[in-house]
Amino acid sequence: MKVKQLSVFLENKAGRLAEVTKVLGDAGINIRALSLADTTDFGILRLIVDQYDQATQVLKQHGFTVGRTEVVALEVPDRPGGLASVLQILSASQINVEYMYAFVHHSGKNAVIIFRFNNLDRAIELLQQQGVHIFKGQEVYRL
Repeated sequence: MKVKQLSVFLENKAGRLAEVTKVLGDAGINIRALSLADTTDFGILRLIVDQYDQATQVLKQHGFTVGRTEVVALEVPDRPGGLASVLQILSASQINVEYMYAFVHHSGKNAVIIFRFNNLDRAIELLQQQGVHIFKGQEVYRL
């Protein structure tokens, strides 16, 4: 139920993001989802890719600092209040959302959102009990 996410630390200067995407593209690695957060000096690029191990290796070979984080990909109703209904399940049990970002995928009536929770295992348990669809890692990498 957990998805492997790469965290790439980037200096906040022109061309660094382009360099990461070129390195991955040249290696035949497809980016499935991404989020970029920055400060004055550096940024954190969070990526879900179709070939996690190869991406980690090729980025390190090109001098990037890479970390691993586990996240959860949820199917959320694509309608007003859909996200709120999922977040209320978590809020009622004091599960904190550390960050989240959208996953670009045409799934019809639902959206796919990537979440990082302060208690990943408990969040998964609660969401499953409420019938929320949680994607397996392999499902996400193939979307």
